[in-house]
Amino acid sequence: MRRILIIISMFFVVSCSSNSGNETTEDVPQQYELLTIQPVDIELYSEYAASIKGRQDIRIIPRIEGYLKAIYVKEGEKVTEGQLLFSLDDAAYRAAVQSAEANVQQVAAALDKAKLEFEGKKQLFDKQIVSNYELTTAQSDLAVANANLSAAKAALISARNELSYTELRSPSDGVIGRIRYRKGDFVNQSMQDGLTTVADNRNMRVYFSMNEKTVAEYLFRYKTMDSAVANMPELKLRLSTGDVYNKNGRVETISGIVEENTGAVSVCAIFDNDDGILLSGSTCKIIVPAVKKHVVAIPQEATYEIQNKLFVYKVNDGKAVSTLIEVESLNDGKHYIVTSGLSFGDVIIAKGASFLVDGETIQN
Repeated sequence: MRRILIIISMFFVVSCSSNSGNETTEDVPQQYELLTIQPVDIELYSEYAASIKGRQDIRIIPRIEGYLKAIYVKEGEKVTEGQLLFSLDDAAYRAAVQSAEANVQQVAAALDKAKLEFEGKKQLFDKQIVSNYELTTAQSDLAVANANLSAAKAALISARNELSYTELRSPSDGVIGRIRYRKGDFVNQSMQDGLTTVADNRNMRVYFSMNEKTVAEYLFRYKTMDSAVANMPELKLRLSTGDVYNKNGRVETISGIVEENTGAVSVCAIFDNDDGILLSGSTCKIIVPAVKKHVVAIPQEATYEIQNKLFVYKVNDGKAVSTLIEVESLNDGKHYIVTSGLSFGDVIIAKGASFLVDGETIQN
């Protein structure tokens, strides 16, 4: 839903007359409130349904499997980058690290032995006591021992990494979302929803859709998408409570794609959220202001409708003349912005149009 508020100044002229004697209604000019059309500047406020998301909504997913050992945070709690959130049972992973460390020591000892054997073979070869084959074999054994040590060290690094993965820490500042598991639950890396979500809410993204025509008008005026985004006005936010958020936002991106089914273009705005009032996942309304200068605006009560067409009574030479008008589709329920049918300086009946007949005498 979109709602338009119109701020407008108008000048109304009230004409009065009194009936006397036995004059008939047809003979006596009737008393109506008149409006002389003046150019006005109008500030429109379009409201668009929107949803709020944290700048980053990061799912906390284990990188290894295990039983959930401890939970260090609560839902809705503010956390900082690097803060410990969860831990998994680490007994098996500590044992794996110890085994990997022992294997490194064993392989390192084998490497030392291979080095000694190679040095001994080399000295004997220099004295022509052993053959080249034996020296080459010793050299090959040394190379294998070096490779085995590299593999053992890599296995140790992997084991230590897996041990470190038993502690799940916050990747950024933010707020803890719903915690879906409890202590003792078995968890693993295939969990799509994760243990919880950390919403980075220092800045919030607000997503909404604008109609294709509005976006096209900005593009036509400013030539490029980047320029259109840079020149869009500051935005306001109406929260689900009905209150207007105390900080203005700005458009960050406009999608270059028009949705086929809706004819709408996706827009992303960004709002500061230092005080944490905006909650990720909540709904709101974006308020987009726009100023139209030198336009014709009239009260809706000055119009009447016939077969889905709008008319006003324009006063010409003291007579009420029914006049077809066209208006913009956006309105605040109280005023219309007239696009054709009226000009500056025209005088119309401001109230009571539904009680008039075409050609009725109006006192100027």
